[in-house]
Amino acid sequence: LQRFVAGRTVHLAALHGQTVYHAPPVSWQLLQAAPVVAALRCAVVCDLRQADLAAGGQGAPITPLADWMLFRAERDRAIVNLGGFCNATVLPAACAVTDVRGCDVCACNQVLDAVARTVLHCPFDANGKSARRGTVNGAIAAELRAILETQRSARRSLGTGDEAIAWVAAHRATVAADDLAASAVSAVGTIIGVAVRQEGMTTDGEILLAGGGARHPVLAETIAAASGLRTRLLNEAGVPLEAREAMEIAVLGALAADGIPISLAAATGRGQPAAADGVWIYPAGVADTLRVRTQC
Repeated sequence: LQRFVAGRTVHLAALHGQTVYHAPPVSWQLLQAAPVVAALRCAVVCDLRQADLAAGGQGAPITPLADWMLFRAERDRAIVNLGGFCNATVLPAACAVTDVRGCDVCACNQVLDAVARTVLHCPFDANGKSARRGTVNGAIAAELRAILETQRSARRSLGTGDEAIAWVAAHRATVAADDLAASAVSAVGTIIGVAVRQEGMTTDGEILLAGGGARHPVLAETIAAASGLRTRLLNEAGVPLEAREAMEIAVLGALAADGIPISLAAATGRGQPAAADGVWIYPAGVADTLRVRTQC
């Protein structure tokens, strides 16, 4: 960190942390902020879900407001994050912030990576090679789609207990590895594509894929086919896949510093927050009067 900020003045660091448990109203993001304060000598804001949870929200997804600030356009856009769980932000053409919609969709890399670890004996299916070689088993793909559709239709934040990896265990011994990978991708991609299409996207709208799953070409192709929409990587909109989450957490941190609620009721279901967003930690001797002026 010290090498990264050498010669720069840093006013604020916003950190999400690693989610190790999420079952609203309880959510735990693992993070030690004090070493960052010591290294950067600036204010740190973290634990960004808690005010939303305290206000009756699901605490997730928390990125729709930042998606609106960074990616709204003159056409309908859906920002689809393919992480452990898939979440989507839908930005109608030239929309106001009150028009933004966001939701968790279903388990994504939780399932695909479980297949890779269990039957491919690797952390993930690099470039979707196994899924590309395999043949979709219609019966087990339909079984997984039913599980994921239950998650999608619940319209709630997903987390601990929603990983859907029991499906992998049920079929690992009876289905060829490549076929299991292909079937998982077929089910996950189809549910995501249909979910986005059902959010009222116009036919000239587009999907921008983010998260680690965006590098799985078979998954991307399946989402495109199921949605019927132009689908491309977030990189093509000018933001590298690896940078999106960091950029958006930085945006949310700056908004929180200005006292602006960082989550949207339409996405999380929260009421009026009683507390400011985030846990704030300051360097020794620095008063808690930090204000970051944001340009929306």
